[in-house]
Amino acid sequence: MNDEGTQRFDEDLQRLERRLDELVIITKQLQEENVSLKQRQDSLIAERATMLQKNEQVRVRVEAMISRLKTMEKT
Repeated sequence: MNDEGTQRFDEDLQRLERRLDELVIITKQLQEENVSLKQRQDSLIAERATMLQKNEQVRVRVEAMISRLKTMEKT
């Protein structure tokens, strides 16, 4: 290779190295974001389960109150 070809090869190699460094950084960021999103999803799933349980408890209590009111109406 002549000097011009060697210089072009070196520039291409440096450009490739910079791009690989960028991709490594992006990959790390995406991995961190993925972990964060999974934690958030787990939290939301747990919160949803709690809300469903509370909702069921409230439904049972309301049905019991309605039943008592109906009983009171009959007397």
